[in-house]
Amino acid sequence: MKHILNYIDGRFVQGARSFPDVNPATGEVIADVSEASRGLVDDAVQAARRALHGEWGQLTVGQRSERMHRVAAAIESRFELFVQAEVADTGKPISLASKLDVPRAAANFRVFADLIKTAGLESFQTEMPDGRRALNYAVRSPLGVVGIITPWNLPLLLLTWKVAPALACGNSVVVKPSEETPATATLLAEVMQEAGIPNGVYNVVHGFGPNSAGEFLTQHPDVNAVTFTGESQTGAAIMKTVAASVKPVSFELGGKNAAIVFADCEFEEAVKGISDAAFLNTGQVCLCAERVYVERPILEHFVEALKSKAESMRIGAPLNASTELGPLISAAHREKVLSYYRLARHEGAEVVTGGGVPKFGNELDQGFYVQPTIYTGLKESARCVKEEIFGPVCHIAPFDTEEEAISLANDTKYGLAASIWTGNLKRGHRVAQQMKVGITWLNCWFLRDLRTPFGGVGLSGIGREGGLHSLNFYSELNNICVRF
Repeated sequence: MKHILNYIDGRFVQGARSFPDVNPATGEVIADVSEASRGLVDDAVQAARRALHGEWGQLTVGQRSERMHRVAAAIESRFELFVQAEVADTGKPISLASKLDVPRAAANFRVFADLIKTAGLESFQTEMPDGRRALNYAVRSPLGVVGIITPWNLPLLLLTWKVAPALACGNSVVVKPSEETPATATLLAEVMQEAGIPNGVYNVVHGFGPNSAGEFLTQHPDVNAVTFTGESQTGAAIMKTVAASVKPVSFELGGKNAAIVFADCEFEEAVKGISDAAFLNTGQVCLCAERVYVERPILEHFVEALKSKAESMRIGAPLNASTELGPLISAAHREKVLSYYRLARHEGAEVVTGGGVPKFGNELDQGFYVQPTIYTGLKESARCVKEEIFGPVCHIAPFDTEEEAISLANDTKYGLAASIWTGNLKRGHRVAQQMKVGITWLNCWFLRDLRTPFGGVGLSGIGREGGLHSLNFYSELNNICVRF
């Protein structure tokens, strides 16, 4: 049995209790994970605080950047280990982990290592009534100790998406990965050692949320900021916890994202794009499209084409190179998704395809698989149209006018992402600029430039990550005014 330990001040540390790490493809326990007590979380925070005043705090920007490039290279040197760990923890197809998750982890460190060396800040020359002048310029300093809480759907990608800019700005971090996916955060600790990141700069504490490592971390008075990606309800709970100390927070939360497909779209391209948007990573991506609005003249043709796509998807073992759809993350999450499948029928949905559990006749039947599912016929007020399901499912509904499509897409408490599919680029730009979301794709989906702002509105989050937006969150900006 593999043992996954906490990582504190450059050492791997055993806690008093442990919990199982389960492979979602087979239901098999693959590791024993050490849970961090309140005392161990405090040890991690204090180690991070000491690191701020030690070697790490004395490095120049260029020296920090060079070590971050070493981290990226070390991730790549252990590429297969990261892929295997990510696949075992999440159940995602190896083709996805090897093409997306692990390459992006290395890219995150490289992008922010380079960006911190070139990022400028504002300066102004101020003229005063007496004829004298003043120079105002800003300087960047670290926030301090940053608590980082990451989800289970893209555990390594989203971990490095936060750790990289935090370290680039000179902070130290205490990471609490999801209890469902602890392996790659711990493997990254070995990389940090190899790359020469000083002890205490990167710490990992394992556990759960309430009355466990997550709560202990967010409550800790010596944590200077908290960043979290995950469910909106959890984000709200963290916000209440840090409110008394007015800590900076950055939240990327849930979504009930819409796609708008106009009749003049490049049809096959749109079908492929919506198939990816609905079913990638078994629908366990915050950016997935669960609401699809199709212009009425092509509705029936589009529904049939997407049905064909869904039914042709290869569901199977994650380590099989041909597998396109893996399991959901856990038995509990599968039951949640299946409960929505049942609810959709109760609310009057027509099941176009799916709605159940695939059968394999082998050990995969003990895993947490569901069928990719398409519904039509629900009212816009239906819970399955309004609530995030976070599985491989979408509801398709018609629209007749551009104005109606915009209204339908924006009728949600969330506001993370949208996609628009049309051959008329003037209309595409016009509609995109009316989406009440943080990111809108036009004739594409899931295409990211890491320099651009990323985040949501409403229940989808607070703040923006990416490029200078990340650097500015993980920094204190001090304006210096000099009269001359």
